[in-house]
Amino acid sequence: MSEHLNKSFMNENRVFQFLISSKYRIGRHLLLIIFICVVIFNSAPEVSEPLLVLLLFFLLFYTNMYLLVPKLLFKSKYTWYCFSIICMLGILVFSAQMYLAVFVDLDEDGLNIPLFSTLILVLIAASTSIKLFQKWMIDRQFIHELEKSKISTELEQLKNQINPHFLFNMLNNANVLTKKDPEKASQVLMKLSDLLRYQLYDSAREKVLLTSDIHFLEDFLNLEKVRRDNFDFLISKEGDLSGLQIPPLLFISFVENAVKHNNDAEKSSYVHLYFNVKNNKLFFKCINSKPIVKAVNNSGGLGLMNIKRRLELLFPQSHNLKIEDLKETFCITLNINL
Repeated sequence: MSEHLNKSFMNENRVFQFLISSKYRIGRHLLLIIFICVVIFNSAPEVSEPLLVLLLFFLLFYTNMYLLVPKLLFKSKYTWYCFSIICMLGILVFSAQMYLAVFVDLDEDGLNIPLFSTLILVLIAASTSIKLFQKWMIDRQFIHELEKSKISTELEQLKNQINPHFLFNMLNNANVLTKKDPEKASQVLMKLSDLLRYQLYDSAREKVLLTSDIHFLEDFLNLEKVRRDNFDFLISKEGDLSGLQIPPLLFISFVENAVKHNNDAEKSSYVHLYFNVKNNKLFFKCINSKPIVKAVNNSGGLGLMNIKRRLELLFPQSHNLKIEDLKETFCITLNINL
């Protein structure tokens, strides 16, 4: 689930918290009692026995809400639930008739059974609806927590897949340079220590500064430039980037993929990065040259698959990723609504 969806759910959750949280149970029941008392005692002379009606209401309401619905309806015992409602309806109608016949002087026909039965069924339906609504909200909150936990775990797994992959490549490069050029190998290891420091400390946080992530990419490309003589790069930054925070290691897979697949022994290769922040939108573009003779091994798709999945989890409805595999260049364009 994304940050926007989480905020939306939490705002909605606050609205319904009063209806589902156990700590507000007394307040809910007090409001219900006050509301029913106001309705019944202001319905005279239609309600000739308000205390009896009030007692009858609470007997119906709470018996159904705390006995019949949890014990029968929620456990899929629908036949027993309907049978219990019918029995309760019959008992209440009979008891009301007996009470009115003995204690109240009624004219003509006595109790209006259809009207009385309808009122009872309305009360039962109301209490059932409240209980079903509470259960739906609790189930929804539980599902939300499960999805949030699953997304967090998956994001950590994806980030952990990026780090070892990147580290393996750099250590392999340093190993090769140790024999060919020890001085360059030393530079590589020094820059690699800076990169690892960023990965171990900064990228462990949920959000990092965009400027820090760009500096990380710059170190990475400088490291590649030390290793390769015929390689060049450009990083362009526009807009107000200061203070803007993003998920860590958001662009390294794109850049690493660009570096990995643009190595050309016959001509100079390059990687150009463009960052632009405007109107709360982040624009990122990565363009890399392609070698004249394509490499046979094209297994570098793991990083791109990881970043696609991360973007789907982090910005499900607020990002647009475009990949263009052209004749001489490979271009990735990413737009994110922050």
